[in-house]
Amino acid sequence: MSKQMIISISREYGSGGHEVAKLLSERLGISFYDRNMLDDIASYMNVDADNLKKYDEKRKKLIISRTVRGHSNSPEEAIAEIQFDYLRKKAASGESFVVVGRCAEHILREYTCMIPIFILGDINEKSKRIQMVRNVTESEALSIMARHDKTRKAYHNSHCPNKWGDSRSYEISVNSSKLGVEKTVDLLIDFIKIRTENQSSI
Repeated sequence: MSKQMIISISREYGSGGHEVAKLLSERLGISFYDRNMLDDIASYMNVDADNLKKYDEKRKKLIISRTVRGHSNSPEEAIAEIQFDYLRKKAASGESFVVVGRCAEHILREYTCMIPIFILGDINEKSKRIQMVRNVTESEALSIMARHDKTRKAYHNSHCPNKWGDSRSYEISVNSSKLGVEKTVDLLIDFIKIRTENQSSI
C-alpha cells in the first residue's frame, strides 16, 4: 500500500466491533492494534503484560489519583498515555493500521488519512452475541454490556473532548446488527475506498 491509512474503530460492547476491525485489517492487508500493543510495550519495558492489561481502557480512580507537576500517580492514566504515545509513533512512522478504541480518533486527529468509525448494534442482537460468546444468561449479558459500555464511555470521555458514541465524532457509524459482521466489513471497505480516492484528489 503506497499511501498511509489509519482506521480507528470505536464500538459498543457486543456489537462485534472488534471482529469487524480485525477483518478490516485482514482485508486491507494492514496492521491491527488493540490491547495486543501492550505485549509489545511490556516486552520493551521488560514487565509482565498482564500487569499492564488490567489497567487497559479504564478511567483513573479519581478519589486516590493525584497529579503533581503534570505527572499522575494513576496506573490507568499511565497505561493510557503509553498507548497513546505508541500509536503516535506508529502513525508518525507512516505505518498503516486499524486500531480498536484507545481514543485514536482524537489522539491521531491531525492525520488526514485517519478514518474514525463507530460500530453499534441492537440491544437484543448484542445480548445474543454476548450470551453465545460468554455462555451467560440474558440478564447476565445485559449487565455485562451495560458495565463495559459505562467503562468505555468514562475512559473515552476522560481523555477526549468529543463524547463517546456521538456520531459527529466519526466519519461513519454502522449498526452491525442490520448487516452482520461480514457485510458490515463489505460496506466499510466500500466507504474507505471512496473516502481515500476523494482524499487523493484534493
